[in-house]
Amino acid sequence: MPNELALIPANSRLEANGDGAAFDVSSSTSRTFLCRLTVSDQIEQESLDVSIYGSADGESWTKKTKMVLDLSLRPEIKFLRPRWELNRWGRVAPSPMFVAGLDLMEVPPMSRETPTKRMALRV
Repeated sequence: MPNELALIPANSRLEANGDGAAFDVSSSTSRTFLCRLTVSDQIEQESLDVSIYGSADGESWTKKTKMVLDLSLRPEIKFLRPRWELNRWGRVAPSPMFVAGLDLMEVPPMSRETPTKRMALRV
């Protein structure tokens, strides 16, 4: 059964920058996760940046990760933690507000032997 993690629980009201709880992923078999950010409400003229940081000890945290989180080459990472930053440039409300959630679902590992093809871009 694949692991599913709610790094930011669904329908969380975010009104300031913050960090979420740390999650232990050391028992993950594939160490590869698909990240899904859902935003169910927001106000105009604002932005939300969400990052995921990794840690070997739950104390020192790495730089950001990508949309498909592949930790298979980083065996020292045992914990994950989300961080969000809100920005508001509008004049209607004094502070930003998002209702959002961030889920990670463990997926099969990506094959390093599968050849990839480049697609030609037409302009």
